[in-house]
Amino acid sequence: MKKITVIDGQGGKMGRAIVEQLKNQFPQQEILAIGTNSTATAAMLKAGADYGATGENPVIVAAKNSDLIIGPIGIVIADSLHGEVTPAMAAAVGQSQARQLLLPVNRCNHQVIGCASLPLSELITLLIEEVQKYL
Repeated sequence: MKKITVIDGQGGKMGRAIVEQLKNQFPQQEILAIGTNSTATAAMLKAGADYGATGENPVIVAAKNSDLIIGPIGIVIADSLHGEVTPAMAAAVGQSQARQLLLPVNRCNHQVIGCASLPLSELITLLIEEVQKYL
């Protein structure tokens, strides 16, 4: 079984939706939810994540131990998510050997040119298709 980590911040809305869809499609798959704050972690745990942790060190450890990391593109950009992503977190995720599925959420002064601004639900549908291919 692959080690899947979902990382999110702010209120955890995106992470919650991702965890819900992953658990619907892959109910036996264990999912680690890491929030950049406790609100995000709680939202993902409520959505069905098997384990949860909060903050910089859990991101660094998970980046070393995961097979698949999922989250908004901001998790690889220092000081993104309104400052919730530390430089150490961004470096750990960016340098991880895990496959990274990053959603191009064009917020917080970061915009990925060439990516359509799709609703979150459509982004998550595309994400689940990629996870299916990976698993």
